[in-house]
Amino acid sequence: MRRSILILVVLLVGAIASVRFAMATRRTGAHDRRARFTQAEVALHRDVLPVLNRYCWDCHGDGMSKGDVILDAFTNVTAIVSNRVLWERVLQNVRSGDMPPKKKPQPSAVQRDQLVAWIDGTLYPIDPEHPDPGRVTLRRLNRTEYNNTIRDLVGVDFRPADDFPQDDVGYGFDNIGDVLSLPPVLWERYLRAAELILDEAIVTGPRPPKTQRFGPGDLKGHQGNGALATLASNGEMTLGLPVRFAGEYIVRINAYGDQAGPPGATKEEKAPKMALRIEGRDKEVFNVTRSKGDPKKYERRIPLDIGNHRLGIAFLNDYYREWTEDVKNKKGETEKKKHTDDRNLHVLGVELVGPFSDQIPPLSESHQRIFFRKPDGKNDTAVARAVIDRFASRAFRRPATRDELDRLCGLYERGRTAGDSFEMGVREALTAVLVSPHFLFRGELQTEPDNPRSVHPVDEYALASRLSYFLWSTLPDEELLTLAAKGKLRKQLPAQVARMVRDPKSRALTDNFAAQWLQLRTLGILTPDVKKFPEFDETLRTAMRRETESLFDYIVRENRPVTEFLTADYTFVNERLAKHYGIAGVKGEDWVKVSVQGSGRSGVLTHASVLTLTSNPTRTSPVKRGKWVLENILGTPPPPPPPGVPPLDAKELKGTLRQRMEQHRENAACASCHARMDAIGFAFEHFDAIGRFRNDDGGFPVETQGVLPSGEKFQDQVELTQLFAGTRSDDFTRCLSEKLLTYALGRGLEYYDRPTVALIQKRLAASGFRFTALVEAVVESVPFQMRRGEGDPLLAGRD
Repeated sequence: MRRSILILVVLLVGAIASVRFAMATRRTGAHDRRARFTQAEVALHRDVLPVLNRYCWDCHGDGMSKGDVILDAFTNVTAIVSNRVLWERVLQNVRSGDMPPKKKPQPSAVQRDQLVAWIDGTLYPIDPEHPDPGRVTLRRLNRTEYNNTIRDLVGVDFRPADDFPQDDVGYGFDNIGDVLSLPPVLWERYLRAAELILDEAIVTGPRPPKTQRFGPGDLKGHQGNGALATLASNGEMTLGLPVRFAGEYIVRINAYGDQAGPPGATKEEKAPKMALRIEGRDKEVFNVTRSKGDPKKYERRIPLDIGNHRLGIAFLNDYYREWTEDVKNKKGETEKKKHTDDRNLHVLGVELVGPFSDQIPPLSESHQRIFFRKPDGKNDTAVARAVIDRFASRAFRRPATRDELDRLCGLYERGRTAGDSFEMGVREALTAVLVSPHFLFRGELQTEPDNPRSVHPVDEYALASRLSYFLWSTLPDEELLTLAAKGKLRKQLPAQVARMVRDPKSRALTDNFAAQWLQLRTLGILTPDVKKFPEFDETLRTAMRRETESLFDYIVRENRPVTEFLTADYTFVNERLAKHYGIAGVKGEDWVKVSVQGSGRSGVLTHASVLTLTSNPTRTSPVKRGKWVLENILGTPPPPPPPGVPPLDAKELKGTLRQRMEQHRENAACASCHARMDAIGFAFEHFDAIGRFRNDDGGFPVETQGVLPSGEKFQDQVELTQLFAGTRSDDFTRCLSEKLLTYALGRGLEYYDRPTVALIQKRLAASGFRFTALVEAVVESVPFQMRRGEGDPLLAGRD
């Protein structure tokens, strides 16, 4: 009782001291805020309103409201701060030079700089002496991070998280803590995944058969879309089958066919013939007699050795026939009716089940990695504790505490008491590790979690995790953890960044950062019109994405300037993509670096991947292409369109697409934003909706020249990309810095992150825009190195 009273007294004394400190801090903060507010109000009337009156109010004041923007109603700081969304748009347009329009009188450079500085400082007050690293949301591992972490922790690479629910996306990425929800079904999947992982990793008897499933997207060489793999003529689609354990397996192909044949043909004669092949050799030929809506799984039991095997699914008996017949229409008139009867093969998926064996397999590498020490019957408990300690410490990305080890070893002891073997007892503890929040979530210990004024460096273990999940999307390796244990990681960051970027695991930056920044994942669900673009198939879709990934990966590994994302006069192709681009001399499936000088291509904006995902199914879309560039390359997204604007009706408007768009945007409310988007989008009209080069559109010559709202002129897409990498490079490097920092932190950026972004840009420019310098600047930044407590800093007296 006395102890409880003492604890209560201590807590009350601490609480009173905290309240007094907070009140004093708030009084000081309130005084500072009032002084800044007064200064901002004076500057508004002295420097800002006169400029707005002279250069802006003729369109956005004095009764004018172009683009539904009215500025003359904002005559005090309170009104301006209350509408940050509008004034953020004003800030972007004035800073970029897009406003006022070039045909209007322009403020001087000094006036423009004053206006930008005042709006920025008023909307987003920042204390440079006390930088705010921002809050860090406790976030779970996303699906990719979970799979990679299991791969490196256990040595099992069968991607258990692929069966988890899709991760939500925030700020363009799927590793954002605020949107990584935890639905109840995910807890069930975590437990099931832990059991499957340890089934695979720990050998305690004959291995039960497992089922691996592959979808149409995993198959190569077909003409289907994301939900269906189709062969419309004789040919073969292929799939790589990874086999970890030798034995007999069942291969199942879920398929149906379009039944067709000559008059009088039997059901068997009309059916598509499908060959199942391993390493190019027929194992069985099936008559696919099932039709759409009634597929069947066709299977064959096959012995397979350890390794990667090539499964082929071949269509052997294509059939196509057209004929016409005379029929009577409703008016009783005779007319010709055309008929088609076309035989095709469709595959919905493939399953590999096995191995089927009564033999106890040899100890796997993952088993030996986990059980690095062997018990002798006398030291079982000590060995178990050592095994559990090492596994848990790696899984938690920091040393397991004594209490954690005691609880985990208690599970081992209970298992042994119940008659479990040494391995099965340890397995119980490891299962608990894999469903522990300390494994599933990336938490960071802090001294004052609720105090937003408590700013401090993250500890070295947390820094190791931040670094490894940023660059590798997985847990820290032994070298990072060893440096963290010695307290030397922070001192060796540049060397570690260089090492990690060279490591093959940095491919995660391509797969997870670049693929989301450039929206390459969207490419997998797009379906260009098959009648207009019959040559578009899964093989071409895959090649398009591979080209862009290859360029990003090359710039990362070779430490090239990031501006080459926009200006590269080279690219990477295989035979399929080279043919699509009209590049001669490339044969086979191997990817090679080729020059594209003089071809009209320059960087990612002229890659077929980007050009396709920014098009409509039947035609190009300058609006989509321009909007995509503004959002993902320049970081200046346009506002949403005003309500009630009808879509472009290509049938009603005449001329080239440019001429039709000019007719479409005669609506004054649309003109200002379209001036920004369309000029950029039309620069890429030399490329059709699947990225092929062309000189005319519907019989009309393509026109690509344009003028940006800020006044820069260009003749074509190459000159425009040179502008983005030259005079407009600040926009591009700011956008890229913001995107990479968002991805690295796992949170959206706030106004107090602006000094960090500016510093990253400065360091990037000083390095000649080298990619590694960008990564180093992010890693050494205040928000990456430090953290503060939760809560609103404004309520604690911070601005």
